Amino acid sequence: MTDTRLTQIELAARWRISHRTLDYWRSLGDGPRFIKIGRRVVYRMEDVVAFENRELSEIAPDEARG
Repeated sequence: MTDTRLTQIELAARWRISHRTLDYWRSLGDGPRFIKIGRRVVYRMEDVVAFENRELSEIAPDEARG
């Protein structure tokens, strides 16, 4: 896997959310792992994908019918 990193703006665009949401999640200790060097925050693609996989939800067949 290549060593791809996303900026906060790039990750917000990927998920179609505000970059401020990522700020908020970091303040809560939530969201994907990140790297902070000085004031710059970046996200490794492997951590983004791992977070997405943890957030996957499955609907049980009984729940899907309503």
